Amino acid sequence: MSRYVIAYAPPAEDALKRMRNPDSFRSAMERTLGRDPYGHGSVAMNGERDRRTVTVGGAFVVYYVARAALTVTAVRLIPSP
Repeated sequence: MSRYVIAYAPPAEDALKRMRNPDSFRSAMERTLGRDPYGHGSVAMNGERDRRTVTVGGAFVVYYVARAALTVTAVRLIPSP
């Protein structure tokens, strides 16, 4: 299986900067969604297969999958308190 590149939209990047351990979170994203963006307990949103939600490293993540470009773009992150 091909590896997916993980990208962060500006709102997700801002939330990532405020996290306690952003490097650990980035690694968790690469280990999970970077390998299988449709797995790891993720759920399609509103019936759209490529618009998904999942919890990674204690944070709720809303993301899009671009299969043709092998990219996962996190658009929203809600870290645990």
